[in-house]
Amino acid sequence: MYVQGQCLPMSAPMLMVLSSLLFASMGVCVKLASALYGTGEIVFYRGVIGAVFIYGLTRWRGGSVRTRVPAMHAWRSVVGVSALLLWFYAIGRLPLATAVTLNYMSSVWMALFLIGGAVLLGADKVDVRLVATVLAGFAGVALVLQPTLERDQFQAALAGLLSGMLAALAYLQVTALGRAGEPEYRVVFYFSLGGATAGGLLALLGGLHAHTWYGAALLLATGLLATSAQMAMTRAYAIGRTLTNASLQYLGIAFSFIYGVLLFHDAITLTALAGMGLIVGAGLVATRLRHKAVADTAAVNTSDA
Repeated sequence: MYVQGQCLPMSAPMLMVLSSLLFASMGVCVKLASALYGTGEIVFYRGVIGAVFIYGLTRWRGGSVRTRVPAMHAWRSVVGVSALLLWFYAIGRLPLATAVTLNYMSSVWMALFLIGGAVLLGADKVDVRLVATVLAGFAGVALVLQPTLERDQFQAALAGLLSGMLAALAYLQVTALGRAGEPEYRVVFYFSLGGATAGGLLALLGGLHAHTWYGAALLLATGLLATSAQMAMTRAYAIGRTLTNASLQYLGIAFSFIYGVLLFHDAITLTALAGMGLIVGAGLVATRLRHKAVADTAAVNTSDA
């Protein structure tokens, strides 16, 4: 946003709304491109465009993509790119809002990880609220898939669900990279580079498709929208409140639902809407409980010191 030649910084809520809209728009491009290209090809071009864009922006700002923790970036790329491949595969074969909703199960998966961690560490009690949150999230998945899932879509639905689980793991790795002092642009750069590498290998194995102006425009839009959305979201989490950002992030489901109805004539059912509502609610509660658990741990560590 510019006023009299000066750039006005966007607030965290505005950045999250913008990011959600851009990610939903990217989903539209991915779904359209899936009719012309394989999943590996789409991820490859998304990665190449993202890496070039971030590298140019970094050089322009006088930054550097050199890192002291290449192994952390490599592991984050393996998990994050796997999630991306599964998500793009699901988008191409499921109703847009369904695929996006399954990916947004990441917060519920993180709640499940917390429960598993507590059990492994021998905790006397497991937070009942976390258990209820996980159950509500998976009940939402059942409602979302029940009216829309056809027999030949089971594999895509499983891919979408797994993409959310891997996205949760990738989020934990991004947090670790932040604690290691890695700036957001470097994290996005190496993730894009990982996507270009993995997508390129899959594209070579699966065969490359010829380009048309329409197809090339979809691939370019996918890369630019995804990178811009990722940068906006990363910046929002850096300057804003976690709970507010998490709440606004779920607007991506609403935007995707509107796109799906208007552009792809996806069916509207009360059952699917109820399932989406359950997943959003479970995700928000899971984020709040996780945020509180981190704050309580920090308080205990401070008092012990």
